Amino acid sequence: MAHWDGPGLDAWRPWTPAAAAERLAGAGVGWCVVGGWAVELFVGRPVRPHHDLEIAVLRPDFPAVRAALAGHRFHVVGGGEVRALPEGEEPPADRHQNWVLDVGARAWRMDVMLEPGDATTWVFRRDPAIAAPRATMVDRTPAGIPFLRPEGTLLFKAKAPGPKDEIDLAACLPRMAPAARSWLADALRRAHPGHPWIEVVTAG
Repeated sequence: MAHWDGPGLDAWRPWTPAAAAERLAGAGVGWCVVGGWAVELFVGRPVRPHHDLEIAVLRPDFPAVRAALAGHRFHVVGGGEVRALPEGEEPPADRHQNWVLDVGARAWRMDVMLEPGDATTWVFRRDPAIAAPRATMVDRTPAGIPFLRPEGTLLFKAKAPGPKDEIDLAACLPRMAPAARSWLADALRRAHPGHPWIEVVTAG
């Protein structure tokens, strides 16, 4: 790494989605769980261990999330760096990943991803031509925890899928509606032509 502020990777002791939701209850902005935890919230059962917790928030709403987590420090991640973000400063426009440090515990608690789009439209960060109504892409658990539906989650995971991503795919597919599978297949064809998941998603 070119620069690293804060504790190492072994300091990841993430919150659960429920714990994050409790802390963000007063933020007053939309957000949703993404990544592996989003899969588990969708299927409604444990799928695999999770070493972090990722949420997504619109970039203009980042200050509200930061204010809701007052007392924690934010670190911008990317470009070979983990760099402390001074109070009152916005993350650079070319960075979207921000780790939340629990200062007292010396523990990383959450990864806040900044996304494009707006309150009504979900936009795929890696290709803005891939978009959908936010209401169709973000769902909630019975307890009210918002999460990115699997068609969006798996689209992100398709860039460089490893064993854990294959586990997540297998967990989601039996529960995905035909329309969600079709949307994901079309998005994969655009973002990753020839991706092996396309055949898997469209099978059956």
